[in-house]
Amino acid sequence: MRNYSAFDILGPIMIGPSSSHTAGAARLGKVAKVIAGGEIKSVKFYLHGSFAQTYKGHGTDKALVAGILGMDPWDDRLKTSIETAKEKGIGIEFIPTDLGDVHPNTVKIVITKTDGSVTSVVGSSIGGGNIVVTEVDGDALEFTGMYPTLLIHHVDVPGMILKVTNVLYDHNVNVAFLKVFRSAKGQDAAMVFEVDGVLTDEEIEEIKKIPNIKSAKAINI
Repeated sequence: MRNYSAFDILGPIMIGPSSSHTAGAARLGKVAKVIAGGEIKSVKFYLHGSFAQTYKGHGTDKALVAGILGMDPWDDRLKTSIETAKEKGIGIEFIPTDLGDVHPNTVKIVITKTDGSVTSVVGSSIGGGNIVVTEVDGDALEFTGMYPTLLIHHVDVPGMILKVTNVLYDHNVNVAFLKVFRSAKGQDAAMVFEVDGVLTDEEIEEIKKIPNIKSAKAINI
């Protein structure tokens, strides 16, 4: 049986009108910002389903931009986030599209940074301010952003889970949830660790030194 949180019953603290279209959207934008890191030059929001149809009327556009600027769903500045982004010189574009067989409140966020690098994040707002991220830079994965999260891209060889968990154990980091994904045996793979404490730079740098680790990133929201 599902466990219900206060968010499911009362709804999140937020600037309205809709938990799915504003609170969830702001959280998606903020997670994408943290994943991208660095200074943002421009962002394209590819809006799917209900997001594409009602993003202006329900404030999804303002909420997504607010998240990209690092704002929380309850921040009063959410109402003027698009103007704030323009003042900061950040290019913003909203593109209604069809992302396929996904949740109706789904967005693909493509961030271009000032150094020219590009990060893409696909996620859905699933109700009550809750979200699920399903893709990062083309890699299929899944996490909710409810916990500090460790994203690892690596080569699919034996022992990778053990090596990473040994580092977390040495730093007294408790793992709440672990999911693994791979494109094919022996090729690219991903691990997602949702943990009980904030992940430090020291832990991430130690994990990056493990052979066959391609990248490691902490998402502390």
